[in-house]
Amino acid sequence: MIANRKADLLLVLTTVLAAAGWIFSKESIQGLPPFGFIGLRFFLASLCLLPFCYGALSKAKTTDIGKAMGVGILLGCALLLWVYAVSVSDTLAEGAFIMSLSMLLAPLIAWPLFKMRPAAVFWLSIPFALAGLFLLARQGQWQQSSSQLWFGAAAVVLAVHFNFNGKYAQRIPTLLLACLQLFVTGLMGLLASLFFESVPAAVDSPVWIWFIMSVLFATSLRYVMQTAGQKHSSPAMAAIVMILEPLWIMLLSILWYDEAMPVSKVFGCILIVFSLLLYRIGGNLSARRKRALV
Repeated sequence: MIANRKADLLLVLTTVLAAAGWIFSKESIQGLPPFGFIGLRFFLASLCLLPFCYGALSKAKTTDIGKAMGVGILLGCALLLWVYAVSVSDTLAEGAFIMSLSMLLAPLIAWPLFKMRPAAVFWLSIPFALAGLFLLARQGQWQQSSSQLWFGAAAVVLAVHFNFNGKYAQRIPTLLLACLQLFVTGLMGLLASLFFESVPAAVDSPVWIWFIMSVLFATSLRYVMQTAGQKHSSPAMAAIVMILEPLWIMLLSILWYDEAMPVSKVFGCILIVFSLLLYRIGGNLSARRKRALV
């Protein structure tokens, strides 16, 4: 139980770092090409982790290294799809909503993949989370855009990645798993940038500061914490906790970009928190009943 609580806390802190990463990324892309930014960001993040997992890497089985790099391919595909969708989208609010659905898809994908059927309380909490995400993303009338297909594809791939990351976190050391998948993602981003983008003539100093923060906090530390949290948490619980990310994004946007906070978005935040509490309390009650029966 204590390990589960620590895992949940790690995942909550992960959502805060992930939300901050949106600010870091938005500021960085002002002077760096998107694919190049992701490639360099993740490649350098993997190098930051390498000294801490070199011993584990030298002892790891070839099959485990291959599986970890496979997780990295999934992450790289999801992020490249996301970046492309952002680059062609005029409806980022709707896109953010679609991406948030990846955490709702994760337990559903775990069902056929790993025969892990979501608990009954998951089905009770999901409608509240879904309604909260919609209220956070909604800005006037919903706009149709072809980029929504790219966001949808990214969300599906990210949900698959979330499941395999949680599965292999049980058997592969946390730092090694994070390092290898960040390395593969970085290579994919750099290759995409090489083929589709040009190198900027100059980059302002503030952009590099945002970039460094993105590498250290929103990538290296964030994915280590997420992998460690998933090691001791169920896919459904981890997915529910990760739904907090758009809530933090909204709050950070208000503080940093002075965005408005209409009543609908306040209700959206309340619904997301309520869905999390409902799942957590319901899960605890279910666990107590099982222990009582035993």
